Amino acid sequence: MNSNLKVIAGIGNPGEKYSSTLHNAGFWLVDEIASREKIEFSLEKRFDLQMCQVSLSGKDIWLIKPQKFMNLSGGPIGEFLRYFKIPTNEMIVAHDEIDLLPNTVKFKISGGHAGHNGLRDIIRHCDNDFMRIRIGVGHPGNKDEVIKYVLKNAKKSLRQDINKSIERVIRILPMIIQGNTQEAMKKLHTDISIKE
Repeated sequence: MNSNLKVIAGIGNPGEKYSSTLHNAGFWLVDEIASREKIEFSLEKRFDLQMCQVSLSGKDIWLIKPQKFMNLSGGPIGEFLRYFKIPTNEMIVAHDEIDLLPNTVKFKISGGHAGHNGLRDIIRHCDNDFMRIRIGVGHPGNKDEVIKYVLKNAKKSLRQDINKSIERVIRILPMIIQGNTQEAMKKLHTDISIKE
């Protein structure tokens, strides 16, 4: 697989109303990367997304946040990728994952949407060959409560756990950028030291 990373897309819901909700964990990751690089996002209306470019491990990486609701993320992302002629497999999509416990994060290369409507729409507009950062937010315990759960503001302790996951992702990003995806996956999933 070509792991020449060019784009990290965080997906979530736009607007202040949703900024602290669990569904926005993907936004939180790209926001943190931009903040550490002291770069601000700007709205690009032709793509309907916020975007900026940062230099990570000596490479220019786009950070993007679609400004349509989560379930419509694929349109803006597809337009962006086609405009810049970026293959789907040179993108990571960061998203919330109810099937993972808080303080758990997984790196995955391609695959299906597993019921995640944001991923479903990206696959519909692009393909499924993108990398994913699955940020665990926990499950409410009842499938009928899932929508309400991911659209509520994260409790302080839960946000702290998610922030730890984001920190771990940022630590392994250089490996991914350098093309060492399997090493990055192993480090993220098995190295206890990176969980501290």
